Amino acid sequence: MAADLTNLTLDALSKSDGPILSTEVFPSTPSLSVKSALDRLGSRQMVEYETIDKEVVVLTKEGEDIVANGSHEAKVFEAVVAAVEGLKISDLPGIVGKDNASIGQGNAFKRGWIKKDKDTLRATTDKIVDETQAQLLNVKQTQNVADKKTLTDLKRRKLVTIQKAISFKISKGPKYANEFVKEETDLTAEMLQNGSWKTAHFKPYNFKAKGAPTPSGALHPLNKVKQEFRSIFFEMGFEEMPTNRFVETGFWNFDALYVPQQHPARDLQDTFYISDPPTADPPREDPENDPHVPKRALQSTNVEKKLDYKEYWENVRQVHENGKYGSIGYRYPWSAEESLRLVLRTHTTSVSTYMLHKLAANPRPARYFSIDRVFRNEAVDATHLAEFHQIEGVIADFGLTLGGLIGFMEVFFAKMGIHQLRFKPAYNPYTEPSMEIFGYHEGLGKWVEIGNSGMFRPEMLEPMGLPKNMQVYGWGLSLERPTMIKYAVSNIRELLGHKVDLNFIETNPAVRLEKE
Repeated sequence: MAADLTNLTLDALSKSDGPILSTEVFPSTPSLSVKSALDRLGSRQMVEYETIDKEVVVLTKEGEDIVANGSHEAKVFEAVVAAVEGLKISDLPGIVGKDNASIGQGNAFKRGWIKKDKDTLRATTDKIVDETQAQLLNVKQTQNVADKKTLTDLKRRKLVTIQKAISFKISKGPKYANEFVKEETDLTAEMLQNGSWKTAHFKPYNFKAKGAPTPSGALHPLNKVKQEFRSIFFEMGFEEMPTNRFVETGFWNFDALYVPQQHPARDLQDTFYISDPPTADPPREDPENDPHVPKRALQSTNVEKKLDYKEYWENVRQVHENGKYGSIGYRYPWSAEESLRLVLRTHTTSVSTYMLHKLAANPRPARYFSIDRVFRNEAVDATHLAEFHQIEGVIADFGLTLGGLIGFMEVFFAKMGIHQLRFKPAYNPYTEPSMEIFGYHEGLGKWVEIGNSGMFRPEMLEPMGLPKNMQVYGWGLSLERPTMIKYAVSNIRELLGHKVDLNFIETNPAVRLEKE
């Protein structure tokens, strides 16, 4: 089609002394086909064209019916006139149709064509002018309505719509010719043999043309933001903790963190419990064969193999049940069976507990971080999933203070592009003092909670065997929230899960948190 239009366009220009309009030359041809032909001619500088956009008024299907058969009110009037003695209102829908009756009766009353005599309709005139039909006929011919009030009324009655019409003003180019000469795109062996390449017209290269998209893999936005966080942690001297253990015992997930066994977080409505097997074996004297001991904790040095997990288990029980290390504890009968229940980990702080207990064999300043999945029995909505990612950082050192934690948070979040922070006192079973962290988001124009933090309690640290004068900072935040803010995603289910748009995954830009 485009090839035919090229020669038709050149022929129309040859017959005209000036520019031509595509709507006059090709009134029924789609604008996309016309543009394709003009682009072919324009690339050879044979024509020049200008795109003209305008809005036109177009009849709807109902409007076309009125042009052909008359308006609703005219049909009602004709039915009333045909009934010499008057037409009962109840008989009108059966004669002109339900839609014509409901719409046309009111308009006929409004124009004074008919009147109501009890339950009967009577005509008040012998002859009418169907203004609606005339207006729509004019719209069909001119695609325009001069009177704005009339246009508004026709749109309200859904008899016309506004559409965008594209046309082209075409004029001769510097290399105009009456005939479109086909240009070769390839130099073939036959051309070289017969010498036709000498007289052939070759199509010039279009260096502005876009190449075909190449299918390729793409990193998920969560992975991009995760890598950016990892870079920040490594830059600040942190060591990444191993997090490839999704199933934990209640001991590591709760008890070792000084979370009481009556805490609401341990209820079924908040935690996923494993049904098969429901519990783990109790700790053994030999760490080498203890299912509670992560094997990575036994692979580094001989010092770390000497960790006594049986003693640690007993220390945790005592600090919960009766108190120890200067604490009065929670003073409740601690249950070993509850501690052995298997759960999908609710936070990666259980991994931090591993690492701190391992550190107790050789206490020294250390910095750890982890970014991985956690699971909570949440009701899924626009901002919550039952599975999400937690970013966690831990700093262990001597002589740490709350002021130092606040100062570190300011430096840490500044690397993410968040320079205005507020800290609000909070409660966590395993940190005291505890603080919620709020950051001012310039794009949203408000303060947003971005994390939680605190200093681990002695009831958590001393049962491990860490020195009394060693303190530990801990803080965490979700990976999804900064990712949603960065990529302007309002529904978390569009970021993670089966509703994710793969085109969004392939086209999202690289992340630079400090440029947020």
